[in-house]
Amino acid sequence: MEFYLWKQDATGARLGEIRTAHGVVPTPVFMPVGTQGTVKGLTSEDLHSLGARILLANTYHLWLRPGADLVRGFGGLHRFMHWHGPLLTDSGGYQVFSLAPTREISEEGVAFQSHLDGSRHFLTPERAVQIQEALGADIMMCLDECTPYPAEQEYLQESMKRTLRWAKRCKEALSSEDKTLFAIVQGGMSTELRRQCIDNLVEMDFPGYALGGLSVGEPKEAMLEVTAACLPQLPVDKPRYVMGVGTPEDLVDLVALGADMFDCVLPTRNARNGMLFTNRGRVIIKNNQHRDEDIPIDDLCTCYTCRHYSRAYLRHLFIAKEILAYRLNTIHNLWYFLELMRQMRRAIAAGTFEQFRAHFYQLRQVHIGS
Repeated sequence: MEFYLWKQDATGARLGEIRTAHGVVPTPVFMPVGTQGTVKGLTSEDLHSLGARILLANTYHLWLRPGADLVRGFGGLHRFMHWHGPLLTDSGGYQVFSLAPTREISEEGVAFQSHLDGSRHFLTPERAVQIQEALGADIMMCLDECTPYPAEQEYLQESMKRTLRWAKRCKEALSSEDKTLFAIVQGGMSTELRRQCIDNLVEMDFPGYALGGLSVGEPKEAMLEVTAACLPQLPVDKPRYVMGVGTPEDLVDLVALGADMFDCVLPTRNARNGMLFTNRGRVIIKNNQHRDEDIPIDDLCTCYTCRHYSRAYLRHLFIAKEILAYRLNTIHNLWYFLELMRQMRRAIAAGTFEQFRAHFYQLRQVHIGS
C-alpha cells in the first residue's frame, strides 16, 4: 500500500489517495460495510456503479461463517464475493466488545461465545492477523480492546496498554512485510491516554492509523473533542481512519479535522429501516405524508432510485415489506454517502471546503419528513 497526500485545505481537510494491489482509493473516502462478504441487497456491480472504491468486511463474522480457510480455498475474499476493488477487514475487536456478557478478556486474547450457535472461541492478536491474511484483505486491522462509554480512568489506562501490546504482537505475526496492517488508537474519551497511545503506536511505525472506540454511546461533542486532539498528532504522510463513524454531519466535521477514511453501517441499516438521507435532512418513508407524493426522495439526487421512483411508490413498497424497498432504499442511501465524499474531495481540490461545509449545513436547516 502507498498513500499520497495531494493537498490540505486551509481548514485542515486533506485530499489524497491510497494505492493498493486491487486499485486506487481517493481520500477522503467512505467504505460501505459488507459484514458477511456482502453489502446487504446489492451486487458488486451495483456497488461499482454507485462509485464505491473500497469495502469493509468483518473478520469476526467471516471467521465463524463460512470460515477463513474456506474463503482462502476460493482464492480469497475478492474472488469469493466477486469484488475486484480494495478490501479492508476489521480485526473483530468491536464485535467482541459487543459480546460483553459472554466474553472474557485476558492478556493472551479474548474468549467469547458465538452469537450463532453458542460455541466457544478464542481470538488472539496473532489469530486475528492470520484470519485476515487468509481472507486476503488489502488493509488489515490490529486486534484492539474497544472500551465502553463511560469507563473508569484506571480501566481505560490498562485497556489502552493492552491494545499497545496486542498491536506489537499483531505486527510480529505478519507473514510478510508487504502486508498492510493499520494500528488502532484507544483510550476512551481521555485525550491524554489517546495521545500516549498514538506516541507508542507511531514508534512502532505502522502504514496507517485508526481511531477506534468511538460511536459507543458518547456525546457527539466528546467524539469531536477526541478526534480534534488526536488527528493532528497522527503522521501527516499516512492515512487517518476514524472507525464506525457516522452521520453525514459527522463525516463533514471530521473531514474538516483531517480524517481520511470512514466506515459505518448507518446508510445501509437505516435504509432497511426506512430512514433515507437527503441534502435537506432525513426522510422517514413510512410516514403518511409521503403516501401520494409524486416526487423523488431528494430533488438534488441523481441516484437510480431518485431518477425512477416516487416517494409514494417507495412508501408502498416499504409498508408492504417488499424486498425491492430495501434494495432501492439502500441504493439511494449509499449513493448519498458516496456522493457526499465526492463533493468534499472536489471542494478540497478547489480550495472551497469551508464554503461547501457552510452550504451543507445551510441546506439542512429545512428538515423534511421528520
